[in-house]
Amino acid sequence: MEDVATLGFIATTIGATWRLATPLIFAAIGEVFSERAGVLNIGLEGVMLVGAFVGFATMFTYGSLPLGLASAIAAGMVVGLLFAFFTITIKADQIVVGAAINLLGMGLTAFLFRTYFVGTGRGVEIAQPLDIPGLSDLPFFGEAFFRHNAIVYSTVLVALLAVVVLYKTSFGLTLRAVGEHPKAVDVVGRSVAAYRYGAVMIGTGLAGLGGAFLTLGHSNQFVENITSGRGFIALAVVVFARWSPVGAFFVAMLFGLFYALQLQLQAQPALNIPYQALQALPYVMTIVALVMVRNKADTPKMLGVPYNKA
Repeated sequence: MEDVATLGFIATTIGATWRLATPLIFAAIGEVFSERAGVLNIGLEGVMLVGAFVGFATMFTYGSLPLGLASAIAAGMVVGLLFAFFTITIKADQIVVGAAINLLGMGLTAFLFRTYFVGTGRGVEIAQPLDIPGLSDLPFFGEAFFRHNAIVYSTVLVALLAVVVLYKTSFGLTLRAVGEHPKAVDVVGRSVAAYRYGAVMIGTGLAGLGGAFLTLGHSNQFVENITSGRGFIALAVVVFARWSPVGAFFVAMLFGLFYALQLQLQAQPALNIPYQALQALPYVMTIVALVMVRNKADTPKMLGVPYNKA
């Protein structure tokens, strides 16, 4: 019986790991695109909040999950366009603009939620787990891998697609060159600004989708600051993953494991660990991860540096 309970605990933890890692995977892979093009967007937290709220508001109003997800992606891209205008066109400091985006996201979503939704007390219908015949009912593996909704499974597709785009296409090659040697891209007649705009829009669109998962694929309600620092953790994931989409997927899964463990361990009163310490686990591990990554050899050379056409 003890072995069965242990296997059940492991299966539940693995399943929760993938679900809790999903918003980090979307945001981190999106940020890989942005940083590979030389643009550091620390405003991911604000973008994810906007995506979470817009996705929830759209689903609440129209009752369409695909429309809710699409609107969250579009909202993230609109915020990304604002960020790109100030950092790429006007060449404002990327850190300052990113911080402003975070403040805007937190303040605007809190204001709109309190104004239009806080008194309703209603949630929305979230994406339901897929029933995969022959797999969902498997002992251990069914619980761990085959009882998720389509948004969770799409993280694999997004990671693979990101690899193809970044490393197997002309667009990806040029985008990476923009983050390393933008002058060379400019010399051959391609617009550095256009590629950076494109990278930022991809990044913020995926971050908006990551935020929408929190309200449409995990919880059925929007609450203020629902992201709880996930945007900042996604930034750490990118660094720890060495700016690799596949690396970002697996590192995000590692952080998802920390989230899952702190939830599972809180349900084990025999451990007698203060719940505050368990809740801090993902954030403590973020700091540890950043301390461990000291080699900057893989950092895009022009990361955070505006391109000035001579």
